[in-house]
Amino acid sequence: MRPRYLVLLVAASALAVAAIVVAAGRAKDQAKVLRADGHVATVPRFAGATLPPGVRAPDFALRDQDGKLVTTASLRGGPVVVTFLYTHCKDTCPITAQQVKGALDDLRRPVPAIAISVDPPNDTRASAQRFLERAGIGGRMRFLLGSRRELRPVWSGFAIRPQRQHEEHQARLVLLDRHGVQRVGFPISQATPERIAHDLRLLGAS
Repeated sequence: MRPRYLVLLVAASALAVAAIVVAAGRAKDQAKVLRADGHVATVPRFAGATLPPGVRAPDFALRDQDGKLVTTASLRGGPVVVTFLYTHCKDTCPITAQQVKGALDDLRRPVPAIAISVDPPNDTRASAQRFLERAGIGGRMRFLLGSRRELRPVWSGFAIRPQRQHEEHQARLVLLDRHGVQRVGFPISQATPERIAHDLRLLGAS
């Protein structure tokens, strides 16, 4: 075989292998589902649990650790990380904050992240500021505070059990899409920075 044809054959083989690798990577991130009309649709394959379709984040207007107002509407336009923490937590909550921080570090552009208080009697602006500073995520996560009456419909809308005496709160993380729809849920025991970042990319982050 002439050297020129051998080079072309090797190049063609390399391109074919590259195409297979790309296709395999895409297939790994996609799944096929049967729609109600009987057609098969291709949807993203999330690392976290896909939530029931069309469930929007509950409407709220809460102040963060700096006293600034955060509303549901202000979070629309891109994927958002939502988690549920309390400022005096010594184990699960700091770990959750580190998981979110690691995921944000893996992305090329900022993604909003909010923590919603689950212990309103003890979560204050000062304790929220200290918590975020200790976690090294100050300026990248907003800690939303409020009274039990203000927070109860938010917990309900995200199906979260708040902190109670002798009972740990429900440790969970939710990803919203750009329309404010709850798309992916992670039990904290199954969340990693890599898995969170992977799903944020599927929702439009880079």
